[in-house]
Amino acid sequence: MNKYFFNSCIIYFLIFMQNTWADTYPTRTITIIVPFAAGGPIDTTTRIIAQGLQNRLGQSVIIENLGGAAGNLASSKVATAKPDGYTLMTGIWGTHVANGAIYKSNFDVQKDFEPIGLISYNPLLIIASQKVPANNLNELILWLKNNPNKASQGTSGIGSIGHLAGIMFQKETKTEYQFIPYRGLAPAMQDLLAGNIDLIFDSPATSLQHLKSGKIKAFAVTSNTRLSVAEQIPTTSELGFSNLNLVTWTGLFLPKKVTSEIINKLNQTLVDTLADSTIQNSLKDVGQIIYTKDQQSAQYLKNLQNTEIEKWWPLIKGANIKVE
Repeated sequence: MNKYFFNSCIIYFLIFMQNTWADTYPTRTITIIVPFAAGGPIDTTTRIIAQGLQNRLGQSVIIENLGGAAGNLASSKVATAKPDGYTLMTGIWGTHVANGAIYKSNFDVQKDFEPIGLISYNPLLIIASQKVPANNLNELILWLKNNPNKASQGTSGIGSIGHLAGIMFQKETKTEYQFIPYRGLAPAMQDLLAGNIDLIFDSPATSLQHLKSGKIKAFAVTSNTRLSVAEQIPTTSELGFSNLNLVTWTGLFLPKKVTSEIINKLNQTLVDTLADSTIQNSLKDVGQIIYTKDQQSAQYLKNLQNTEIEKWWPLIKGANIKVE
């Protein structure tokens, strides 16, 4: 048999089989690995999406919670999983941007994952204790400048999004204050309410209840648009600090080398899921803002990840934030 003819047959066979696999995929249960414990906002968001994917794919979609090392354990498992489309990961700004500069890992956050698409996002609120003698962002900045290193910001740990947002805030406003790490934002919020610390960069989903009761102050939301549920809070952009725009986005990722056909099928299923009004309402109820349809492509997620890495890695490395 002619060698060229034989090789051509092999190529056509592989193309045929690839298309056939994509047409029949999935044929068994899909697992989405969540890099944090059950019950948190990322887990809740993933479970809402998983139900929608399951209904449209016709196969079970189960959740595996694998916390540890700020999400790095889950990332490592997915990066080294078989690239057959049956192991997915919920990736966030922390796992797929910040961790790449903070942790020494056996995987590359840019090279070892295939993006599927973005799900949702939520910005942060710059909030303060009632004891802070400022009523807007400019007054806060002036107070911090007049009292260098006397104020304190609570964070959920070194390298957390709130910690990095605080570092960026100090850089942009030319202020200096102390960071107090906690085991989570819940205990940090308790200390803020008690007046033991001055500032927190927090999710609207958990801080708005305290704002409505008058227990805290909110100076800005770290995005381009105001919150529909708290339109009185100005954005960092309109206050002249567009570099302080920071949202915690959530998306789905696969291991590297999954076929484009499977990626496209999962992306379209995700897009269809996010168009469902029931899914939209469920995500809104937990404080998530859904990306617009033109922002739900795999390429858009990849571009966003790369842009965020270019913005944040120099800051992280410049501040010498790292965990061995």
